[in-house]
Amino acid sequence: MGAAYFYHLTRRPLEATLPVLLEKSLAAGWRVAVRGTDAARLAWLDEKLWLGDEAGFLPHGLAGGPHDADQPVLLTTAAEAVNGAVCVMAVDGAEVTAGEVRALERVCILFDGNDAAALDRARGQWRDLTGAGCAAQYWSEESGRWVKKQDRPAAE
Repeated sequence: MGAAYFYHLTRRPLEATLPVLLEKSLAAGWRVAVRGTDAARLAWLDEKLWLGDEAGFLPHGLAGGPHDADQPVLLTTAAEAVNGAVCVMAVDGAEVTAGEVRALERVCILFDGNDAAALDRARGQWRDLTGAGCAAQYWSEESGRWVKKQDRPAAE
């Protein structure tokens, strides 16, 4: 049974935080789906990932290509990850279900703490997922480093 990890971004933007989490996921042997809500925003994020540090090449693809199923990291707006992902990273308020949290190794919800609407959406997702009995952790970077602020075990 997996857990939902909420990442409250206040100091570094998504395009700086996401590659770090993706590298850790790939190092764990996980395939990842980065789920967004807007194809243009994912295309922008795809470009940022390609322009990242050359020493830390991050293999990934944007959904809609001929090799989606082969991508270790797939950026997509779809609810179903065709790349066999065991981790979903939801960005920009993308929907995540309690069933996914239970079925996957991990679900990461990254949200911009400087955006009131994103903050409200993440709070709603926390209530929905923990209310459904999912394990969840809340991580904040407001101190300058990532600190776990809350840990909610799965309900039995």
